[in-house]
Amino acid sequence: MTEVTTKAVSTIGTILEVSENGTDWEKLCRIKSYPALGGAPEQLETTDLEDEVQTFVPGVQTMEAMEFTANYTLEAYTAVKAKSMKALHYRLKMGRDGQDGVASWDGQHAVYVSEGEVNGIRQMTISVSPSTKIEIAGVEAA
Repeated sequence: MTEVTTKAVSTIGTILEVSENGTDWEKLCRIKSYPALGGAPEQLETTDLEDEVQTFVPGVQTMEAMEFTANYTLEAYTAVKAKSMKALHYRLKMGRDGQDGVASWDGQHAVYVSEGEVNGIRQMTISVSPSTKIEIAGVEAA
């Protein structure tokens, strides 16, 4: 019998949720894109005078502001703005009902209207400042 393996998964069904207590979750808003869920560690140089090339060990993992893009409507913007600048729990459910994993972390966010152009869609950016490490687990663990 041939084993079936999944070659790749789509971003369809990805949802950004927030919670004040870590138990009761609600969708923050519909999103169009999400950022990298982590970053490369700083490189700590260990080179000494016997080495012919530089050597390193990993240091602290870098994290920048996490920018999510969403379509702008006054209703969506107002709802996201009402939750801004508060300590919240975040989770990104990947795939329908998180079947492809759930990323979770703590932080706070700000929101602003993105630039516009002729014949374009008005968008907004949700910038989340993470305060904890991002953990990715199966939906049953989230």
